[in-house]
Amino acid sequence: MSEIRAFWLGGPGQATEIATPQGMKDLPEEGFHWVHLSGRDDEINGWLAGSGLDPLAVAALTAEETRPRCTVHEDTVLMNLRGVNLSPGAEPEDMVSLRMYLSERLVITLQRRPLYAVRDVIGEILAGHGAPDPSELTARIALRLADRTEPVVMALNERIDDLEDQVLDGGRVAGRGVLADVRRMAIVLRRYMFPQRDALTTFEIEELPWEQRGSRTRVREASERVTRLAEELDAIRDRAQVIHDQIADLRAEQMNRQMLVLSVVAALFLPLGLITGLLGINVGGIPGEGVAWAFWAVCGILVLVGVFQFWLFRKFGMFGRDDSEKS
Repeated sequence: MSEIRAFWLGGPGQATEIATPQGMKDLPEEGFHWVHLSGRDDEINGWLAGSGLDPLAVAALTAEETRPRCTVHEDTVLMNLRGVNLSPGAEPEDMVSLRMYLSERLVITLQRRPLYAVRDVIGEILAGHGAPDPSELTARIALRLADRTEPVVMALNERIDDLEDQVLDGGRVAGRGVLADVRRMAIVLRRYMFPQRDALTTFEIEELPWEQRGSRTRVREASERVTRLAEELDAIRDRAQVIHDQIADLRAEQMNRQMLVLSVVAALFLPLGLITGLLGINVGGIPGEGVAWAFWAVCGILVLVGVFQFWLFRKFGMFGRDDSEKS
């Protein structure tokens, strides 16, 4: 389902929803138009084709695959941003692309899937909080995108905190895929956060004739917010790697302990098995063959040999440190 909405913005308190303009053929004398396109059907493509935009701008707005970027050509800007997908049943890291065309009198945004951040900005505008220029509108959108991304990043932080507590408590993590899922989400989100920061930084440093000084400050604020989120994702990824290494070390230690127990058990029974094997060979001359108490004597010898081995292994530290050494 597609949707085309248009607004006229002229500054604080000056904003209203209008009928869809004809693009470059219907620019206002004061303020600017914001046309927001949502969907991917022929109605949107037809409006773009008749808007009078440069073909390169139309191609950038309708591109299937996009990454966050900012391209400035004379006094117009082409920008791509990304926002988390908060639609029901969707994965947040399946980020939605927002394509933007900015000029002094016209702003065009296009999204293929719903973006709650854009809805938030539209709600602000309809409440009477208009933007004085396209840069301020861009900063608001970028800040709202960061606002919607922050809870997702904080949720990842809480999950990684829980995993760290589990590792410290006993070295066991509930569910094998939990850590892998956290790492995957952090990597995917980080993949777009740093390019988005670079796009906003590029937009901030460009000298555009229609950009007001206060708007540039807001763009800088949006860039810093995105940078902080990217750094948080970096930290989450690194912490997940540390937890993975700790789990691997704990599992290796547990395996070594199990192998030590098996080795000690084998070493204990090796001489005992040798004695019983010698006494059980089917040849003449076995000592005690005709003595009634010989069996119990052999059992006593085996017990003594076992006790001696246990003492010897303990002395050599094969059962770990003695209690005296621990204290």
